[in-house]
Amino acid sequence: MYSQQPRSERSLPLAPPAEAPAPERPRRGSGVLRFLRDVLVILVAAVVISFLIKTFLIRSFYIPSESMESTLLVNDRIIVNELVPGVVPISRGDIVVFQDPGGWLVPQPTVEQEPLAAAFDWVLSFVGLTAPDSNDHLIKRVIGLPGDVVTCCDEYGRLSINGVPIDEPYVLLPDGVTKVSRDDFTVTVPEDSLWVMGDNRYESADSRYNRDKPGNGFVPYDNVVGRAFLISWPVDRWTWLDNHEFAFSGVDDAVETPSGEDETDEVGTPSPQATTGGE
Repeated sequence: MYSQQPRSERSLPLAPPAEAPAPERPRRGSGVLRFLRDVLVILVAAVVISFLIKTFLIRSFYIPSESMESTLLVNDRIIVNELVPGVVPISRGDIVVFQDPGGWLVPQPTVEQEPLAAAFDWVLSFVGLTAPDSNDHLIKRVIGLPGDVVTCCDEYGRLSINGVPIDEPYVLLPDGVTKVSRDDFTVTVPEDSLWVMGDNRYESADSRYNRDKPGNGFVPYDNVVGRAFLISWPVDRWTWLDNHEFAFSGVDDAVETPSGEDETDEVGTPSPQATTGGE
């Protein structure tokens, strides 16, 4: 027989479903504000990262003179590894950027800029895209390391390091000239210093022609900004810079100067050509 379900066990009527809240309409302009905020964050992060890279890793410089031709041409832009020499040691043949040890460069007059142009240049230099202080720096090739005895020239016009003649494929000489230095010299590189020379040997005011300046023509390690490893501009000049390690592969460790030999033999007096083209 059909029995009626007790009242207490009867199903309760279901409550009507609650209406879903209407979706909020996006506020006008909120998307634009979020986009601008994201762009600002990205720009700030990029500037900070660029500043850190420029300060601790790499830096850009431009070439103002002919002293390193034909390896580097006027107005080339180069990238410099600032881990050299603090983390990575310097090797013979490296192309290094260094601060003027004192008196190598002729003081340049300050050029005043319009405020807007000056501000723009400051921003570019801050992120490492320009180097406004390039005129306060020099770039040369390392020939002698601390303790090396560097001599020039032998009967074939070559220089020698610790008694080993060096064939230098990167040197630019005037037509018909085979001697890699106009003036003969013999020097012993002191501790924590470098002997540097330009590749354009007859148009470079380098260590040879700054013997009367502070440091006697040697470059202190503390003055080295870093090693140039890349030509970044112009595009058709893009290339890695070679230190020609093979040219110095036969050089032994520094030898002691023979007893009675002067460790600071004089270098010849520079000619006008040697002092006007170098940087």
